[in-house]
Amino acid sequence: MGEVQARVARELERIGPVVDELGERFAAAGEELALVGGPVRDAMLGRLQQDLDLTTSARPETTERLVAGWADAVWDIGRAYGTIGCRKGDWTVEITTYRSEAYDPDSRKPEVVYGDSLAGDLGRRDFTINSMALTLPDRGFEDPYGGIVDLAHRTLRTPGTPEQSFSDDPLRMMRAARFSAQLGFEVAPEVLAAMSDMAERITIVSAERVRDELVKTVMAPDPVRGLRVLVETGLAAHVLPELPALALERDEHHRHKDVYEHTLTVLEQSIDLEDRLPAAGEGGGPDFVARFAALMHDVGKPRTRRFLADGSVTFHHHDVVGAKLTRKRMQALRFSRDQTEAVATLVELHLRFHGYGSGEWTDSAVRRYVRDAGPLLPWLHVLTRADCTTRNQRKAERLRRTYDELEDRIERLSEEEELASIRPDLDGNQIMRLLGLGPGREVGEAYRYLLDLRLEEGPLGEDVAAERLRAWWAAR
Repeated sequence: MGEVQARVARELERIGPVVDELGERFAAAGEELALVGGPVRDAMLGRLQQDLDLTTSARPETTERLVAGWADAVWDIGRAYGTIGCRKGDWTVEITTYRSEAYDPDSRKPEVVYGDSLAGDLGRRDFTINSMALTLPDRGFEDPYGGIVDLAHRTLRTPGTPEQSFSDDPLRMMRAARFSAQLGFEVAPEVLAAMSDMAERITIVSAERVRDELVKTVMAPDPVRGLRVLVETGLAAHVLPELPALALERDEHHRHKDVYEHTLTVLEQSIDLEDRLPAAGEGGGPDFVARFAALMHDVGKPRTRRFLADGSVTFHHHDVVGAKLTRKRMQALRFSRDQTEAVATLVELHLRFHGYGSGEWTDSAVRRYVRDAGPLLPWLHVLTRADCTTRNQRKAERLRRTYDELEDRIERLSEEEELASIRPDLDGNQIMRLLGLGPGREVGEAYRYLLDLRLEEGPLGEDVAAERLRAWWAAR
């Protein structure tokens, strides 16, 4: 406990200039103010960020008046939920009126009701580790539900009964999985039981709110821990049913584990390779497209499983089927079009490398591999490497060497031919001039002919390309 107190003291020293000034302003106006929830928890864990959440007795219009002239910027986008946001220096501060959130059984949106006390506000929060507060400006510690004990035991519990908590806001069931993945905490048995009993209630929550929690889980330091909670409680059956469906199937290459376990291993291995991605920056970092592609890459297997006479199992075209399922699921969860297409494309291409064998591809096949992947090529490299989960070390090493060789060939050809921006040797205007055509379908056909020629034979130069084009046109 001494270590926790020392961490809190250090964090308070850091945020003191901001919260003390605010606390004094609210106290002078006869209002209560307290640092609450995640920032208090994170201060005790030594991981406080630049965002501060506070709760107050003041109504939003009063809060807005009290921060005016003190904050560098103020916004009221959360006013309907009792929240006024502001920025002070490097700090982002959100101040919310004491409140209660509860769902009507048939509603998709929470009804906001203002509360009248700090104790009441804390009792309506999701978990005990988020139900601690620091009153301001006196810095009194409030912990009516034993959050500090659960924090020490790394356990997720609810302030009241989990049934009441999840009835008030069903999304809290997904937050349990998310906090498990983010903090490495265990979900208490009674909380897991309530999640299992009430899993279907998640269906009244909007797709956007479900998506945001799923993304936070996938982007956490240990997403597999959180995903297991979602699957084992039955929540995944409602929000990402393709994942638990994998547990019923056997992977034809790795019969010692089912496709579900294989998928979670691929996700972990993908995370280990994130530093290879151009968007990762120094030291790597979470990449949603890479992680979600790893999670979804085999979801087509249940639909395509076939048993052969010799007892073996095939999953022909599970890449194409999986891409369709991925698009459908991501659209249902309201993901952006760009993210959806990126993940679905990687799912569709994830088997392509296995046609490489031991290096028999022609330069033409390598060009097509690069062209089909387009800007997603680094992500395809990561997914393909992560998809090797064999325990056979010799086989794993052989696959790694083969993919190293493919990447070397891609790099070599790229230097020679600028593979990432492959285009025909002639553009549309040149084609029209050579063939005496106006814009239309025939120009598109000629362009595709030259593109195939470019992929098959590499750069030809404008003169040779024009000669081949005239011959092709005459032969038509």
